[in-house]
Formats: sequence, structure tokens, C-alpha cells
Amino acid sequence: MSTKKEELASSRRKFLKVSVAGAAGVALMPDLAAAQTPPVPEVAGFELDEATLESLQQGMESGKYTSRALVEKYLLRIAVIDKHGPTLGAVIEVNRDALTIAGELDQERRAKGARGPLHGIPVLIKDNIATDDKMQTTAGSLALVGAKVAKDSHVATRLREAGAVILGKTNCSEWANFRSTHSTSGWSGRGGQTRLPYALDRNPSGSSSGSGVAVAANLCAVAVGTETDGSIVSPSSSNGIVGIKPTVGLVSRSGIVPISHTQDTAGPMARTVADAAALLGVLAGIDPSDVTTADAKGHIEKDYTRFLDANGLRGARIGVVRKYAGYNDHVDRLLEAAIGVMKRAGAVIVDPVDVPTIGKFDDAELQVLLYEFKADLNAYLAHLETSQVRSLKDVIAFNNHHEDMEMRYFGQELMLQADGKGPLSSPDYKKKLADCRRMSRTEGIDAVMAKNRLDALIAPTGNPAWPTDLINGDHFTGSSTSLAAVAGYPNITVPMGDTFGLPVGLSFFGRAWSEPTLIKIAYSYEQATRLRSAPKFLPSLNLV
Repeated sequence: MSTKKEELASSRRKFLKVSVAGAAGVALMPDLAAAQTPPVPEVAGFELDEATLESLQQGMESGKYTSRALVEKYLLRIAVIDKHGPTLGAVIEVNRDALTIAGELDQERRAKGARGPLHGIPVLIKDNIATDDKMQTTAGSLALVGAKVAKDSHVATRLREAGAVILGKTNCSEWANFRSTHSTSGWSGRGGQTRLPYALDRNPSGSSSGSGVAVAANLCAVAVGTETDGSIVSPSSSNGIVGIKPTVGLVSRSGIVPISHTQDTAGPMARTVADAAALLGVLAGIDPSDVTTADAKGHIEKDYTRFLDANGLRGARIGVVRKYAGYNDHVDRLLEAAIGVMKRAGAVIVDPVDVPTIGKFDDAELQVLLYEFKADLNAYLAHLETSQVRSLKDVIAFNNHHEDMEMRYFGQELMLQADGKGPLSSPDYKKKLADCRRMSRTEGIDAVMAKNRLDALIAPTGNPAWPTDLINGDHFTGSSTSLAAVAGYPNITVPMGDTFGLPVGLSFFGRAWSEPTLIKIAYSYEQATRLRSAPKFLPSLNLV
């Protein structure tokens, strides 16, 4: 009889073999691949650094670029600095058909013209967003390596219909960071650790870690992330980019590995508000497979870029949520500077606005997520065409059996708690959900905005990036994500500046379906400040 150690070693060999065959040579452990190539001492300039959708479209219209050429350039960029050089670990897998798809889109452009702002544009999507192609959809977990989805996610379908080239999948905090309370953001069993391009020893935040890093490091034009609570806006803040967490229901979740049907959403991550708005217009849409999107009827805009207004701050009433500040002196100074900019641009600042329910629904939120994770993940896994795991219980057993690969650094106590929950018909679940909605919506955002006649609320998105710590896990000191996340309301983060070279974002959030208003205000702030700065790929910060 083989020992447990021998069994685990055999399992490791099996999974490495499956990965090479199923993922076209994209290693499960990028650090092993990187070790075979001498590190690049510094990152050279890149022709497409900070390129916008508009500039790339102009380049393709003029003949300077083709979509195929753009794909080639981004693939080389990924090979040079993501898999080698600084070794960011942002891209978990590239699309082997990307060049072919780009060539077909080039032919279509010559014959019929462009479909829209994303025609021929290389886009990266998070590894929990299903694609029915040669790529895998694993949420970073080895348990889903080799699983076959029945069809594209609605997000992938919308991207393809818009003429985008899905360049590949990005690494994420495994299971969208819903496995352990001691997890390290940006780490997954399949993809290893993603690193912050501003200081490589610091954390990119999560769970859309790879998407945030990929956009910041110019590995793609734009990317798609997903959020339950902070997973778009937090990595966007840490990576100095723009992230839009839409109203739940504006973007379909069908085909996305779930946590919570009441809080999950996909959304754009980009270097500018204009690009994020353009991508949102592609992603938004009603999908019969996701009943929540029916609520978006009458609220969907085909083109969110029409709300871009450099004077959008003039006359806007903006409330400062001071309860979400005060945890970092450097961040507070950036907030005061941001408020000053908005005042000079003509905004009416209401400071402070008190949201008395902040902090009172944290436990209720966790309980709701535990109930929904079990129910929603079980449903997702059951509908896969092929998979070695068909339930949360199977995933837990898999992690136990492959603990040297999956639980080397942290455990799965959230999964265990979720698996112990009852059905969604449970009175406890219904009460907790009702409490969350009451405190975040009726007594929260809706109440404070009505009382003060506000167009938007603002707060720092979160703290500057902390050193990655696989032993102790993440070191969050402050965040403003939960109020909008629990309410299911929109949240846009825009670069607010940096401290010691580490970016920090400013969040604009508000009522359901208020994306047009928030985009107008966020764009005006962005244009008045232009605080996005490209990363320098420093090994570490010099704080002496």
C-alpha cells in the first residue's frame, strides 16, 4: 500500500501532465517556468504602453496596426515580463487561437468596417469566467483543471459579439478569495502568486488580481474582473487603474464560477474611465440565463462613453463617508487633496455624511455569502459537462487529498463553514439577507443620499499595497467596498495618487443603476487630476 506522501507525489505528477496537455504548456506553477530563464534586469519600453481603446482603433483604421499585430505584441509582452523578467504571474493561460481570431477580425474590418470600440482589441478575462474553447476555467483551483463547460459565459459571448479578441485568462485569488480567512490575495493553486508591478514583493490585492496587474503592466488593452465584495475595485486601486463594479444585474453572471447570486458581478478594469465605460457598454445586457438581469430592463445604456463629461463635477453634490477613512495618514492626505480638486471643479461637498449602519451588517453579509456559496457553487459544478468535482463537498475532499498543492499556505475554513449551511429556504438565511439589504440599501445608501440630496458618495477605496505574506495572509487595514457590495449598487474607483510609489484609489458609489452619473463624475475627477502612473517593476520599495 502506498503512503500518503507517495500518493500526493503521484497526484502532483498527474496534474502537471494534465496541465501541459490541457493548457498548451502554460505551467500550473509559473515560478518554476520563470526559473528556467535568466531574469531581465529591467523592463524595456513597450510600444503599446498606456495605449487607449481610441488610440488602438485609430491605429487599426490607419493601417498602422492590425488586430493580429496587436495580439502578437501583447503576447510577446506577456512572455517577456509576465512569465519571465519581473515574473508578474498575472496571466494563467493564453488563448492559442487568438492570432487566428484576430486575423479573421482584420479581414472583417477590411470588408465591412469595425463592429465597435472593441473590434480587434485584445482583452484578458479572469479565470472564473467560462469560455467554451481550448482554454480552461478553473477559478485558480486544480480541482477544476480539465473540467469542460457547456458553453461560453454571457460575458465571453458579449465580448466575441463585439469583436474583441479574448487573449487569455488571468490568475485570481483562488475561488475568488472565498476559501480561507487567512488567504493571500493573488495566490492560486494553479497559478501561483501574482505580484504587484509597482513593488514586486507587495500584494496586488484580489480577487481579480491578475486582471488588475495585467492592465497596470500593459499586458492587454482592457480586462474583465469579477467582484463579490471589493474584488474589482480593490485590485484596481492597488494597481493604479480604473475599475467599475456595476449594479448587480447589469452584467450577466451566467457561466461565471459563483460565490453569491446577490452580490456577484463582472465588470471592466482599464487604465482610463473612458475605456472602462466603453467596455461596460459591451458587457451590460439582459440574459435569460441570469434572471437578475431582468431588473436591468430600462437601465442599460448601449454606450456609456456618452456620459464622459470633463465638467461633470460642476454642481454635483458629493458626500464624504468619513467612516471609511482615518486608517492611514497618507491615504487621508490624498483624500483631502481629492476633495480640494472637486471643490475647485465646482462640486458641492457634503462632509461628513453619516451612514450609521456601516459595520453593523458585516457578520450578516458573511452568513449570506456562506449560504449562497454552497448553493450557487453546487449548481455551477452540477452543470459542467465534465468535471472531477460536482459539489462543494467534492472540492473540500479534493483539497484535503492534494493538500501539498492546494493548502500549503492556508486552509479552507470558509468552505467548511459554507458546507455546513442549510438550504436557501432557511429562515436564518432569509433574515440575514433581509438585514443586509435593509442596512445597506434602505437605511444605508438610499437613506443618506436622499437626506443630503447627493449624486455620489466618496471614500478611499482601500489601503496601499502590503508586503505579500504567505505565512500570515493579507494585511488589510481599511476598505470602503462593503456598503456598495452588500447593497448590490455600483462603485467606480479612480487613481487618487500614490504614497511611497504605491497607488491608492478613490471610490465613487451611489444608488442602483446610477452608472451614468458616477461615470460622469469619475471622469471629470480623472481629467482634473490625471493621477494614473505606470509601474516601475521595483523589486521592493526603498523606504529609508
